[in-house]
Amino acid sequence: MLSNSQRVLGLGLITLLFAACQPESAPVKTVEPNLPALPPPPLFNGDSAYAFVAKQVAFGPRVPGSAAHKACGDWMVAKLKSYGATVVEQNAMVTIYNGQKVPMRNIIASWQPEKKDRILLFTHWDSRPFADQDSVRRNEPIDGANDAGSGTGVLMEIARSLADHPTQVGVDLFFNDVEDMGAPETAMGMGQQSSEDTWCLGTQYWTKNPHVPGYKARFGILLDMVGSKDAVFPREGYSMRYAPGIVNKVWKAATAAGHGDRFLSETRNFVGMDDHVYVNQNMGIPSIDIIAYNPVTGGFPSTWHTHADNLANIDKESLQAVGATVAQVVWTER
Repeated sequence: MLSNSQRVLGLGLITLLFAACQPESAPVKTVEPNLPALPPPPLFNGDSAYAFVAKQVAFGPRVPGSAAHKACGDWMVAKLKSYGATVVEQNAMVTIYNGQKVPMRNIIASWQPEKKDRILLFTHWDSRPFADQDSVRRNEPIDGANDAGSGTGVLMEIARSLADHPTQVGVDLFFNDVEDMGAPETAMGMGQQSSEDTWCLGTQYWTKNPHVPGYKARFGILLDMVGSKDAVFPREGYSMRYAPGIVNKVWKAATAAGHGDRFLSETRNFVGMDDHVYVNQNMGIPSIDIIAYNPVTGGFPSTWHTHADNLANIDKESLQAVGATVAQVVWTER
């Protein structure tokens, strides 16, 4: 007669033998969505972007209210329409830091406007009416080749590609106006408005009066001063505060596009106020700023708000790096 311990041992051996004879269970497989492969992004043409910068400079300083500003805006609208965009213009009078009213002309170009999922790309297109950071001719307007011209040139080249290469999501290009008429340092203490809100007036207007009621986008990318010589782009402080996930997306795209060396991993807090801050705060659209950092100045490129901001100081390779990165983002977004 078996003892209790012998019975337990026997039952255990039978259980082990039974388990050994069973077929191994198949590993659990994760079913991935069967998404079709996307075609590669269209090649970004830095030479063409440079030509768009040169065209703007050829009009002269694009100071709101000037003949050059009107002529350049007319050219931009015609070009964008020729690339298949639905174009909306916002015209209004806005008040600058000294109480003067100036005409504003925001230009919004949309591709596939019927799509709910959208990407917002934006830059300002006006130029500074005085060279307050220069030692000479301080009261004369600047060419603004980098500060406005470069971002606009890159987005005009993106627009040219959108004409023939549809994206999975809708795309809006927002060329905002009266960004660069903020209060100069000399306005401080003279009874004139001198706050950060004197900048980015076109964007401030748009966030309160969007071209489409209730406008939303997945995210936004601002381009500012992206054409300087050997430009590098750290992670900008406000961008990391409001939209770190979008920063990561764009910086990964830079690596994929072969320009990771230009997009630095470090974070720099060197931007006092820029258009993306208002888009984040007023619209709730997570937006980032691709803006050049100069290690020598500890801030903006050395040509900032000087007469040296001319075509001679525009770098095609910098335009190429930024444009190819943005194209990588736009054409791989599902």
